[in-house]
This record gives sequence, C-alpha cells and structure tokens, in this order.
Amino acid sequence: MNEKVKRIVTPMDDDVIRQLRAGDEVLLNGVIYTARDMAHKRLCEALKKGEKLPFEMAGAVIYFVGPTPARPGKPIGAAGPTTSSRMDAFSPKLIAAGLKGMIGKGYRSDEVRDALKKCGAVHFAAVGGAGALLSKHIKSSRIIAYDDLGTEAVRELEVVDFPVVVAYDAHGNSVYGS
Repeated sequence: MNEKVKRIVTPMDDDVIRQLRAGDEVLLNGVIYTARDMAHKRLCEALKKGEKLPFEMAGAVIYFVGPTPARPGKPIGAAGPTTSSRMDAFSPKLIAAGLKGMIGKGYRSDEVRDALKKCGAVHFAAVGGAGALLSKHIKSSRIIAYDDLGTEAVRELEVVDFPVVVAYDAHGNSVYGS
C-alpha cells in the first residue's frame, strides 16, 4: 500500500478535514450514508421544517450512489458513484447542517466549493465504472430512510478501506485544476 494513503474513520472531525488536501488518497472506514437526488431533496425539506433527520449529519459522509440489488450472501450489489453535480442544489444546505464529506464523481459548483471552504468539509471522488470493485469494501448495508425510493433510499453502509481521492478540499483546492 502507498505509505501516503490516509486512513480515516468516520464520522470525520475538523482536525481530520484540515489535514486533507486535494489529491490525497484516502481509505474510509466506518459508517457512511447513501443518498441521491430525491433523498437529498427530502433531507433538505426535513431540515427546513425542523424535523429530525434519519442520521446524525454532524461529521457524516454521504455517498452519491444507487446500488444494484445484492446477490445472495452479499450486503450490496454494485455500488459505483453517480454524478455529483446532480446534488449541487442541496449540498450547501447539508454542509451547513454539519455534513463533512461527500463521495461522487465529477465537478462541483462554485456554491458547493464555497460551502466546503466556509464550513470545513471535503468532496471525495470514487472511480466511476468500478461499482463491483467498490462494493467489496462495503461490509454491511441497511435502509434507514425513504425506502419508497427503492435503490435511491438512504442506506447506512459500513465500509472498510473504501478507496477515494480528495477531489475538493476545505482550503479551496481541487484535483480538477479549477
């Protein structure tokens, strides 16, 4: 293993966030949550109404994924990242509520990047097209909210050495060069 790879345990705190830089290779361990477009919309509506969220947002990491059904004996099917920009309208609100990390693929808006800097959070990139390989790092999966959304329901995942790269750090840097 690359000795520069950083192992991080969730939930993440400000000390960990401050040390991360765009381009850092990271292995995530602990609990992360899944949410895509409709789940993000519902989370933001719940925040606006002052309702209790289905998980503690402070220090949390959300993975933008809609996994395929699990094969017998497996906790989850293929679990590759979806396009991050689809969550751009919602991410700043969740970051302000304590979200510390997101995992997806592709670019983020200026508003999201500003929220990352202002609130001290990061956006990780996972390799698109590698959902079957990424699922091997997911040890358990259970739906915790919005089960009517099917594959896009909010899930709690336990991950071990889940490989990501810091795409946008809390200091305004990006692996995309802009």
